[in-house]
Formats: sequence, C-alpha cells, structure tokens
Amino acid sequence: MKTTATSFVTGERVVVFVVVSRILLSLPLSLISHGFSLFLLSLSAFLVEIRVETSPFLLSRFSSRRGASSGILLGAVTLPSVMISKLVQLSRAISIHEAEQDELAHVTMQYWAASASCCAILIYLSVIMSQARNAESLSSSSVWLTRVSLTGTVLYGVACFVSLSMISHTGLNTSLKVLWMLFHGLAALKLIQHLLCTFPSCASIGEALLVTSGLVLYFGDFLACTIAKIFEKLIPVDLVSISYGIRRTETGIIVQGLLLGLLLFPIVFRIVLHIYESSLRKRDARQRNCSVTAKSILFFVSLLFFIIVAVPSWMQFVHDFDQHPFLWVLTFVFSEPLKRLSLCIYWVLLIVVSVSRFYNISRNSKVERILLRKYYHLMAVLMFLPALVLQPKFLDLAFGAALAVFVVLEIIRIWRIQPLGEPLHQFMNAFTDHRDSEHLIVSHFSLLLGCALPIWMSSGFNDRALSPFAGILSLGIGDTMASMVGHKYGVLRWSKTGKKTVEGTAAGITSVMAVCFVLVPILASMGYILSQGWWSLLVAVTATGMLEAYTAQLDNAFIPLVFYSLLCL
Repeated sequence: MKTTATSFVTGERVVVFVVVSRILLSLPLSLISHGFSLFLLSLSAFLVEIRVETSPFLLSRFSSRRGASSGILLGAVTLPSVMISKLVQLSRAISIHEAEQDELAHVTMQYWAASASCCAILIYLSVIMSQARNAESLSSSSVWLTRVSLTGTVLYGVACFVSLSMISHTGLNTSLKVLWMLFHGLAALKLIQHLLCTFPSCASIGEALLVTSGLVLYFGDFLACTIAKIFEKLIPVDLVSISYGIRRTETGIIVQGLLLGLLLFPIVFRIVLHIYESSLRKRDARQRNCSVTAKSILFFVSLLFFIIVAVPSWMQFVHDFDQHPFLWVLTFVFSEPLKRLSLCIYWVLLIVVSVSRFYNISRNSKVERILLRKYYHLMAVLMFLPALVLQPKFLDLAFGAALAVFVVLEIIRIWRIQPLGEPLHQFMNAFTDHRDSEHLIVSHFSLLLGCALPIWMSSGFNDRALSPFAGILSLGIGDTMASMVGHKYGVLRWSKTGKKTVEGTAAGITSVMAVCFVLVPILASMGYILSQGWWSLLVAVTATGMLEAYTAQLDNAFIPLVFYSLLCL
C-alpha cells in the first residue's frame, strides 16, 4: 500500500501530540527523564500505528474491531500520560510539604510499570510486522517503517530501563525494579493476546492496549501488596520495600480485591467444573458433562463462597481489618445512615425508572440507538454529580460495588447461566451498538469506569478541584451535548467519512465550560482547593472536545483519562 506524508497526519494523531506536548511543557526539571521516555513512547507508537494501518494483513491478524482505526498511538500514551500528570501534581505537593517522597516513589513505579506494559506490546507488534514481510509484498516505505518502528521501540525500552535504574528514591534496587517492570511487560503481552483471541472483533488494538496495561497496573499493584506482606512476615522488614502499601484505605483495598477476585473467578470456576465433571465420569462412564441445572447451582455456590470467604480472606491478609471486610462496609454505610441510605434509595429509584423507560423506548421507538445511549450519560450526571459533591468517600465504594455487579452479570450473560443468562442477554442487547458484540458488551463498563477512574485517582492530595469531575463532565455533559446537538443541528463535518460535526463539538466544549463556571463557586464555598487557571481549563476542555470529534476509539474509555491528565497539570 502506498503511503504519503499526508496520510501520516490525522486529526486523532494531531490531538494526541498536542496533549503530549502540553504535558511535556508542564514538567518540572525533576521529571525530565520521564518526559523524554514519554516522548520516545509517543514516537514509537506513532511509527507502529502507521505501519499497522498500511497493512490490511496485520489488521486482520489481530481480530480487532471492524470500522475502527488501530488506535495504537492513543492507546499507548494514555495511561503513561495519566501517571506522569499525577507525578507533576505530587511534585507540587512535595514542594509545599503536603505529600511524602514515598508517595512520589509509588506513583513513579506505576509510571514505569505502565510504560513497560506499553513498550512490551509495541515490541510484540513490531516483531510481528517484521515477520509479515514474508506474507505480503511490501513497498520500500513499508520496509523502512517496519525497521524504524522496531528499532525505535527497542530503543525506547532501553531508555526506560536506563532511566529507571538511575532513580534511587524508589526504595528498590535496580535488579528488582527491572524484574518488576519485566513482569508487567510479559503479563501485558500475554493478556492482550488472550483478550484479542477470546473476544475477537470486540476492541481495536489501541483499546485492548489500554485495557491490558490498566488491568496489569491495577492488579499488579494489589499483587505487590500481597508480596510485600508475605516478605514482611518471612524476612526482616528493613530488607523489604513496602512502598506499595502507603496510604492504603479500607475502601481501596475492598474495591481492588473484590474486582480482582471476580476477574479471577472464571478461571477458578472452570477448574471446579472440570473437577466436578471428572468425578461424574468416574461414577458413570457415559456421563460426559453435568446438567444445566447442576452447572447453575455449582456456579452460584462457587460464586458465593468466593465472594464471602476467599476474597475477604485475601483482603484481610493484605490489610489489617478489625472485622470481616463486608461487615466493615456495613459499618461504614451506617456511620452516616441518613445521608448514605437516602443516596442509595435515590440511586435505586433513578435506575429503575430510567432503565424501564429507556428499555420500552428502545423496543417500540425509532429513536437512534446512539441518542438513546446518551440518555444514560445524562443519568450518570444525575447519579454521580450530587454524590461526588456531598459524599465522595461513599461514592468510591459505590463505584466498586456497581462494577462488581456488572462483572457478575456479564459472566452470567456470556456463559448463559440459568435462569438469568438468556433473559439478561436479550435485555442487554436492547442497548448495544456497533462497538459491542455477542462475545462482550463493554458500553456500560466503559461509562461507569470513565466516571469512576478520575475520582479514584484523585484520592490523597489534590490541588485541582475539577479533576475528580473529569469523567462526569466529559462524558455526561460534553459527549452528550456534542452528540445531541450534532445529530439535530450538525451540518459541517470534521471529515468526509466521519459523522462528528463542528456544531456538535462546539456545543460539547461550550457546555462543559458553562458547567465549570457554575461548579467552581460551589466547590470554593465547600472548601475545595482551587488553583487552576481558566486558560489551562479551556485548553483541557478544547483538547478533549477535539479528541472526541476525531477519534474512532471507544470515547468513554479515553476521553475521561485524557481530560483528567490535562486537568492535573
């Protein structure tokens, strides 16, 4: 396929480089090495993306989502950008003695871990491209791109490890740091292969890259807590780095442990089911598989044991709870019963009324599916915005509980566990679009995570009061207004092949800025720290709006994280 200089430049790539440039220009001198690695990562991902998108053979090999670009550049830089923005924020906190060096060291390790995951996947893609030369006839420019992308990615990996070895305040010696980064890289590599193979056509390469690096980072952190706890009991504590255990809250441990346990549950259940079926075959050679009813009973019994016994035991090992974690949750909720129970009742009523109403509309109306889904974005604003202002700690826990419920329901739907599997599948199909598939429905996960992640990441020191609202503002307000206005009044399109309009983007940017003008005085009256200028806010809102206009990726996943990164600067 012939490539030209103009084909290298797309709206999405331009916006990504603008975002990266904004981050790099905001770095203090102490983070220059981190910024240099982010620049190399962006350049390497850019070259890999160009090479992949100029080869139909490569795109088809990865079973990525149809109709979407590869998204490798956006997927590779998003999570490291979030981590480096957190480092900028923590550097400000340390300068005014509001944070400790251990906390900076913890986020530094997370930054390099995210970089290692992205680097390993880029190297994997580059190696596959170099092997693809035997499967297709390549032009001289494609061969050059393949060699340069592979060389650039390997050099980026070398630069990461060299920079990492020069950091002394992480509390880990160089060999352990390198081993820990290699673990993240290998885990990310195996996980992305598993995701693209198990759920074909469910995600672009960039979306799979973001999900993979995020899962490995999030649960690798919990694994590090477990390892530190084990070594703390086996060898003297002064020989073990426990920096991963700083400022752990009960809520964070419960959410992290519960989600990790539920994601591991399918593996455990397959083992239990295999053992049960093997025992049946020993009793009766003609019995090959257990009945549907027996499978359902075994599933729910295993799930209850896993949630009530196994996972809480892991939580209590990692963190010293005074009581069973779920009893701690009940104590936490009833510590302010009027506010928190009232909020729960409000959420339940809103969900029941909205879901029943929208479900009937989806079955009996000709309203476009994309507009119907935006009503759920507005519902997210009504649910989460008051809670974030009035009960932020309770909202942290509520997000974890909601995600846990979503994971359980999706497992039941995928495996068609009776009696809920088939009705749940038919119900969920009423709200799907082209980005969902039979194998995996991701829209509800991405919306909830898009709202939750900025709030979770804003725990601890936060001198940017609007950063926790990044997901609610960008998805609930900006994305919703852009879609509705663009659909009804849009005339000027950003591209000939796309559906996004200039009018919709302008409406999204304007609406977010208008809500910020209203929200900032309210937050100031409640004692929040407000130190962000309106000019930097306008840049963040505009860049996020332009990314929403140009990207073909799952905007619920990327836009909140990019907006959060810019708000932290």
